[in-house]
Amino acid sequence: QQVSKLETMTEDASNDKEDYSSLPLVPENVLKKRQDHEAWKERKAAKLRKPKQKKILISQKGKQILETKVIKPETILARAISKKCTQIRERRVAKKGMQARASKHVVLAQKNVADADDDEPRMVEYRANSVGASRVFVIRIRDNVGMPQSVRKILRRFRLFHANEGAFVRYTEETKKLLHLVEPFVTYGSPNKAVISDLILRRGFGRKHGKRFPLNNNTVVEKHLGAHGIICVEDLVHELDEVGPKFGAVTSFLWSFRLAAPKSKFQRQVLNEKQINAEYGDRGEEINGLIQEML
Repeated sequence: QQVSKLETMTEDASNDKEDYSSLPLVPENVLKKRQDHEAWKERKAAKLRKPKQKKILISQKGKQILETKVIKPETILARAISKKCTQIRERRVAKKGMQARASKHVVLAQKNVADADDDEPRMVEYRANSVGASRVFVIRIRDNVGMPQSVRKILRRFRLFHANEGAFVRYTEETKKLLHLVEPFVTYGSPNKAVISDLILRRGFGRKHGKRFPLNNNTVVEKHLGAHGIICVEDLVHELDEVGPKFGAVTSFLWSFRLAAPKSKFQRQVLNEKQINAEYGDRGEEINGLIQEML
């Protein structure tokens, strides 16, 4: 009887044991990362639930004093001077335009271009401004620090909410005045068809009801723009290049192009390299090189 009892106990113990052989093995470092992430989420949730309290400073005499923000008179004076200069500049530009940097005629310039086959660089002539162009590609090169409210409204109208974002805009007299008002904060020019195609294929996203989705295939384009006769990505590129009758529908459908910074933080601070976006304003056909660098 004792032997039979032992046998039944061993059978029950073997049945109670679960079979873990089918479960996937997870490395120990992955488990630790998951635990750390869950603990961080709990701390963050607890911090959000806790109401913010003002910091209390204890003076030398033992009195409790609430922490206050101190603004120097020099800061207030500098802000007032900056605001006044901005208002003067806006009135001048609104009346006369950008006299120093703008031109009503096509400006031609030359640059050296080195080909892969040729050893010696050759001189190439290009348009240095966008006079005569029917559309331009505008890139925002600065953030909101020190930006007037009027400039923010114009950039919102161009759908440029963050630095290093770009969008296609019709180049009319009204748009030209708006670009002159925000010129220190943007750079723009007239890209060629090859660069427009690269932009659509590599950084192109559509939008519908406030949602952003990639242009993976022509079916997505046909679904949203088929009513306008645009059924593929090539039609998008053609409409943006030729500024066809459906240019407004295409630009409204496309999400703002999110580009990479031309120089990284390491290159600017450690290597002390020159930031390319210091050159603002109209670039003409030279915008092609900047776009390819930021793709």
